[in-house]
Amino acid sequence: MSTSFEKAANKTVAVDGTNFVYREIGQTSAIPVVFLHHLTAVLDDWDPRIVDGIAAKHRVIVFDNRGVGASGGSTPQTVEAMARDAVAFIGALGLKKVDLLGFSLGGFVSQVIAQQHPDLVRRIILAGTGPAGGEGIANVGAVLQDAFGKAGTTKNPKLCLFFTQTRNGQAAAAAFLGRLKERTSDLDTPVSNETVQAQIAAIQAWGQGDATSLQTVQHPVLVANGDDDVMVPTSNSFELARRLANAELSIFPDAGHGAIFQYHADFVRQALTFLE
Repeated sequence: MSTSFEKAANKTVAVDGTNFVYREIGQTSAIPVVFLHHLTAVLDDWDPRIVDGIAAKHRVIVFDNRGVGASGGSTPQTVEAMARDAVAFIGALGLKKVDLLGFSLGGFVSQVIAQQHPDLVRRIILAGTGPAGGEGIANVGAVLQDAFGKAGTTKNPKLCLFFTQTRNGQAAAAAFLGRLKERTSDLDTPVSNETVQAQIAAIQAWGQGDATSLQTVQHPVLVANGDDDVMVPTSNSFELARRLANAELSIFPDAGHGAIFQYHADFVRQALTFLE
């Protein structure tokens, strides 16, 4: 198994007749950490410092869910269907128990997995995410469109979406985008417009949902975010911590949706401590 995300091989596994693409790195561990990603993201959008940092102590698995990147099939338009596909992927790898790290949309998916398959999950990290029906979540389409408008053809919209517009925030953004370019071969396939539209529909439906059943989640949960998240407003992280029975909350200063990337070293330390 690779010890570097930059060098990790692209692998495939058949999930109900459809090939899902994934990478795995790290130390052999009884319970692997499965990463679930954000809107528009493929394998190459994970910060290698976070993947490598957690893989220093754990087996880490990152994957493209159905219809995303190089995985086959069509992207579903509900978070619940995405969760079913993620559970099927985990089962196809023969895994009986996992830890979950869900970022943004991946955090929504992680919540559904924990509620519907509690015995599959040991611990959960939820970053830049929120509960069903959370404040501002249904507005993601407008937020995304605004960011693409501001970015134009010369800037990456993540500069607006993931990081604050302060000097520190934008410096962290530049460093993060630089790290995403470290892998130069065997790159993943970019998401299609059809996938993005399906994901937006799923997020909008989630934003109009009901989080009442979240109280059934008894797993230990680490909730992390920046203090100025414009994609999934930071108030949602406080609401997650309030609703979850066994949660701890970490809010990073002068940081946005991508706080875990801006403070990757601190986040990795927190995550490793939590997972242990």
